Amino acid sequence: MTASPAGTSTQDGSTAQRMKILVLAESCNPEWFSAPLIGWSYYEALSRVADVHLVTRVRNRAALERHGLKEGRDYTAIDTEFLFKPMERLVHLISGPNKGWAILMGLSIPSYLLFERIAWRRLKPRMHQFDLVHRITPVSPTVPSPFAQWCRKLGIPFVLGPLNGGLAWPKEFPDLRKQEGEWLSYFRSLFRCVPGYRATRDAASAIIAGGESAYREIPKRWKNKTIYIPENAIDPQRFPPSPKRTAQDYANRPIRAVFLRRLVPYKACDILLEAAAELLREGRMTLTIIGSGPEEERLRKLVAQLAIGSAVTFTGELPHQRVAEHLVGADILTFPSIHEFGGAVVLEAMTMGVVPVIADYGGPAELASPQCAFLVPLKERAPYIAAYKAALHGIVADPTCLLPLSDNGRYRAEHLFTWPQKVAQIVSVYEWAMGKKSQRPDWGMPFRDDPAP
Repeated sequence: MTASPAGTSTQDGSTAQRMKILVLAESCNPEWFSAPLIGWSYYEALSRVADVHLVTRVRNRAALERHGLKEGRDYTAIDTEFLFKPMERLVHLISGPNKGWAILMGLSIPSYLLFERIAWRRLKPRMHQFDLVHRITPVSPTVPSPFAQWCRKLGIPFVLGPLNGGLAWPKEFPDLRKQEGEWLSYFRSLFRCVPGYRATRDAASAIIAGGESAYREIPKRWKNKTIYIPENAIDPQRFPPSPKRTAQDYANRPIRAVFLRRLVPYKACDILLEAAAELLREGRMTLTIIGSGPEEERLRKLVAQLAIGSAVTFTGELPHQRVAEHLVGADILTFPSIHEFGGAVVLEAMTMGVVPVIADYGGPAELASPQCAFLVPLKERAPYIAAYKAALHGIVADPTCLLPLSDNGRYRAEHLFTWPQKVAQIVSVYEWAMGKKSQRPDWGMPFRDDPAP
């Protein structure tokens, strides 16, 4: 994390010339979550150190304009809605109310290829202005990029990623894929046969793997150009640190828990409710559920069946600022998701001093550590509920156990996972891809060790 970003003062006092970067992020929206927020966060952070022009889908135009961007000057909007929207409706018909991400990615490949082709036609006359092209979204490794090959022909470095995916569906929950409408994931390995898969990776100057599983599934032939950098980071302005906690903060009140994200089966909010039911009924814990989704009605019924309605609050979807308002007053983030690639919510909690209680599996376990979170072993449903329940009861029995974890989590988030730090890493990758650095950047995989305070 020692790179000098372009356009900033270097150690000898000179000023480095700002790089000119073309960013491809068909999902890029500051007002949404998941991949659109990843696209926006990368664009916004990179724009602080480089001259960045964004290429995105036209559906993001209104939100970008509300955040001060001007079409033509700052971004180019590509209209492929006429092809993407029917595919989205077809996915809904096939997989039901859940997203069916594998199906959506598979069916959206034609519309994405059209997105890049239109973008190339519009931007080809200007390509000589850019030092490098970076495709940020889709984060799925299944979607090829002809842009990579076109850039190579022009001698322009092309960076691909963060790619994420490849996390196995947990064997402890054999019916989960069916619940999520993810039957196509059984055939996921066939994505290597998609036309353009090899050509994209051959043409890329660097590949960023956004998760351990994504890194491991990169074939050996491209490992020498692959760098592991977790896809998520935090914006301290969006989630400012909350006041440092003391033992007195937990006196004579219930533990305040928050669940945050979309209400779908694999997020396992039902498991949380069953694990916390006794504490909620007895008034020793409160739970705020932030988010919406196809599981909401079933979860409300479960709350009624468990007789815990007086301790559980559903807020629905909230903007980022309101989410931060809830987190600032929370003690723990109860997020038992059992198939999570990223887990940005874990970083958001940690930076505000909220202690995560998460499954020791997937993205959340990569971002946190035993020194700042409760990592609950992922087991079959009943043993997992029991283990999660034990963790919650341990916290309620001695809330002061949260104090060192809160401090460590805040420190870990602030010293490993802020966007300024990530941008320094990305700029190092750019400089290597452009031939300005001879050694491939490597920060280790994964970030297991906590930084020294």
